[in-house]
Amino acid sequence: MPAAPVVDTSSPPSLRELLRSPGYGRLLLVSALVGVPVSLAAFGFVGLEHELQHWVWGSLPEALGYGQPPWWWPLPALALAGLLLAPIVTRMPGRGGHTPVLGLGGPPTLPVEVPSVVLAALAVLPLGAVLGPEAPLMALGSGLALMTVSAAKRAASPMVGPMLGAAGSTAAIATIFGSPLVAAVMMIEAAGLGGAQLTMLLLPCLLASGVGALVFTGFGHWTGLSIGALSLPSVPKAQLPDAGDFLWGVPLAVVIALVLVAGQTLGHRFAAFTAHRTAARTVLCAVLVGACIAGYALVTGRSPEEAALSGQAALGQLAADPTSWSVGALLALVLFKGLGWGVALGSLRGGPIFPAVLLGSALGVAAGGLPGLGIEAGLAVGLAASSAAVTRLPVTSTVLAAALLGDQAADSMPLLIVSAVVAFLTATFVHRVAAPAPDGHPAPGR
Repeated sequence: MPAAPVVDTSSPPSLRELLRSPGYGRLLLVSALVGVPVSLAAFGFVGLEHELQHWVWGSLPEALGYGQPPWWWPLPALALAGLLLAPIVTRMPGRGGHTPVLGLGGPPTLPVEVPSVVLAALAVLPLGAVLGPEAPLMALGSGLALMTVSAAKRAASPMVGPMLGAAGSTAAIATIFGSPLVAAVMMIEAAGLGGAQLTMLLLPCLLASGVGALVFTGFGHWTGLSIGALSLPSVPKAQLPDAGDFLWGVPLAVVIALVLVAGQTLGHRFAAFTAHRTAARTVLCAVLVGACIAGYALVTGRSPEEAALSGQAALGQLAADPTSWSVGALLALVLFKGLGWGVALGSLRGGPIFPAVLLGSALGVAAGGLPGLGIEAGLAVGLAASSAAVTRLPVTSTVLAAALLGDQAADSMPLLIVSAVVAFLTATFVHRVAAPAPDGHPAPGR
């Protein structure tokens, strides 16, 4: 008979004891200092990605005599992206980062894996992959932060690696989400901790994200370079939500969650598809993404750039002038970009959040003409519901939507909160019921 386990009846250490524990002060200092080099590297990465994107979709078509990229432009662009990505995901350490459909979580990125993450992102994001820069940025920040601590020290102190990696990731994405607070809240909510442990993680993340935001802002003013952060320079004027906003907003949040879960499900299918004969199938999937983008341009007569890329620029244009888009164009954007996003989630490299926010916002604006809703309320529902559905982080999603809406967020806050919660519950329930496990049975919810 095995011996009975020893039960520790002592009370857990207090926050004061944890904060005064050996090494935690040094961890805070390192977290503050690491925010500077991590943010400089992140700024260089997003600045280069933004310039390459502008060259591929702006300067080069103009040099060839096109006022805007022709409808077929995504086909060779994405084919090239697949050819560049294939050797990275099959031969380099880290395989270019984890597949986007797996989300933003996972263990910290090791320093040896950083080159493949950066090369993979620069190979596919500027060429039109329907993905965002947030996941590569987090991996870059995590890997660079871990370079400050030796592998032996990380092994001796198991908490150091994850906490320092989280701080580096937070510093790297401090500004790309439009606010360092969004990045810090995301890391806290994703960690799933509580009590003193939450505060232990919170302080390094806040220090690193604050320093990172300062570096991003100052370096941006000094160089004049744009990083293409997720932001809405102009938004429709919000009104206090009424009964009509909630009567339409709740089912709209459900629909947005179902659409995005369908895209994620498609991503899982393509992740399984590219698990074998990865190189050839990666190229094939990239071309398929290009075909989806080209299909949008053919059907609508609009620029394929609107359906390509991560969607920051298109989201800003949609919020600033939603009436310039017909309902048909918005639904076509959701269909074709959504299909491309689903394929890219399982085969290419990048982040899943930014395109999802555009898809949800497009559905929200398209529904804005419903009696009693309005474009401004539809946009608010789309922002909060899409982020909550794809991240399963309702608090982060509410904060992100509020940051994007700026001074219009106060009036929209009740609608933002309800939309985020409804979308979160819908996405979680659908995944519990429909997500297949490896044995063919429904998989448990996350």
